[in-house]
Amino acid sequence: MKTVGIWANIEKKEVAQLLLDIIYWLESRDCDVLLNNEAALCLNMKSSGDNFQELSEKVDCLMVLGGDGTLLNCARKTAQFGTPLFGVNLGRLGFLTETDLPDLYQALDNLLRGKYKIEERMMLQASIVRNESIVKETYALNDVVITKGGFARIIFLETLVDGELFTTYPADGIIIASPTGSTAYSLSAGGPLVVPGLNLMIVTPICPHVLWARPLVVSMENELKVTLLSSQPEVMLTLDGQQGIKLNQGDSVIVKAAPYRAKFLKLTERSFLNIVRQKLQQGENGEYI
Repeated sequence: MKTVGIWANIEKKEVAQLLLDIIYWLESRDCDVLLNNEAALCLNMKSSGDNFQELSEKVDCLMVLGGDGTLLNCARKTAQFGTPLFGVNLGRLGFLTETDLPDLYQALDNLLRGKYKIEERMMLQASIVRNESIVKETYALNDVVITKGGFARIIFLETLVDGELFTTYPADGIIIASPTGSTAYSLSAGGPLVVPGLNLMIVTPICPHVLWARPLVVSMENELKVTLLSSQPEVMLTLDGQQGIKLNQGDSVIVKAAPYRAKFLKLTERSFLNIVRQKLQQGENGEYI
């Protein structure tokens, strides 16, 4: 790695000093450092790119300083360019980030010495169909979610797999998650934990008003189609909990595997099970903290 890009969430506490320390550390080892516009302005330095494509095309990898939300945003916008991401956790949980601050410089040393692997993660493609035409096509790393608004009424969601009716859920909503997203909203709604390397989609109803409703796991080769049958207002489609699109009665959301994958640099020996055990606050001795 000769050129490292940095995309920083400048709203995080003390990120400016951290940026300076990282830049000094990398440049003292003959590594070029490029910054996104906001990070550069924060340090009164020259910007290397005002958007993800511009920066991604110039770097060997992109270091992301922030929490899971920052990394999700970067993954959605850089995956199509094949840029490997290296997440540094400045947030609360950090399921997706590769390292926490205490281990940052050891991870950077591994990066420059070539001691890393590139792990690919399946992404989701969601298309909104309205009046038999696609009106929006977008992507997600974690999940595609349809939820009702503030009204205390269930919505009805007709759900098909490869064109065959599976069921119509009376529920507060539905989550379609990738393996990466199995530790996010889907987990909170009762979905299974899935190791990230698998190629599948998880369908998890949110507070279903039927006792038999359970999460459904389908292949990445399948196509899911969810149609909103209810007329109530404020039903939303959200991507990774960040991008929201209003849905109307009769709208369908078609979800399938995206044509490209997110790439993450693995610089530590932490396994998925180790991360889950630590992040869910279960001690090494099996006792809950």
